[in-house]
Amino acid sequence: MKIVIVGAGGHAQVVADILFQMQAVEPIGYLDDRVELLGSKVLGLPVLGTVAQLVDIEHDGVVIGIGNNQVRQKLFQKMSEAGERMVSAIHPSALVSPRSHLGRGIQMSASAVINPSAFIDDNVIINTGATIDHHNRIGAHTHIAPGVTLGGDVVVGKGVLVGIGSTVMPQTTIGDGVVVGAGACVCNNIDPDCVVVGVPARKIRGRNG
Repeated sequence: MKIVIVGAGGHAQVVADILFQMQAVEPIGYLDDRVELLGSKVLGLPVLGTVAQLVDIEHDGVVIGIGNNQVRQKLFQKMSEAGERMVSAIHPSALVSPRSHLGRGIQMSASAVINPSAFIDDNVIINTGATIDHHNRIGAHTHIAPGVTLGGDVVVGKGVLVGIGSTVMPQTTIGDGVVVGAGACVCNNIDPDCVVVGVPARKIRGRNG
């Protein structure tokens, strides 16, 4: 299966590394709108063109290698509507319960853990060493950053960023569009569209200032 990676930055290179280690897939290159990258090679793969040129490239599926939730969501929705096959990139060292549910276009880095009865919606990033415990529900287009620990029965909304090394206590709900600062401990439910930091995590402002 020939796979095109959308984006050629740092996260896209992590995605490429995952695809190199998967079976039955062949990453063939990147698409990126930064003209200075066109024709160059990144991790040995060529930057084939801009995102708009995807239709001109022979391929079987797409992975969106962009960490920004809003950008990734827009591209995922646009490409899904155009009939593209949105492929998941799951590192061989990730431990995924067969009794969990994974949506389309999931990106799961090395040593991530998904425990039974977890539900991971479309276009979610589960980054390096993150742990998703039993009966979690993770909304679409969310990014669970490296080293995050989610206790059991946690609900995370759509388009959320849970920052590096954060902990979310069991039976806690995080609303859509929340940003959880690095190293925070979420002990109580968090309203949508705000930024929380600290131990215990507290709101410091709305999402847009």
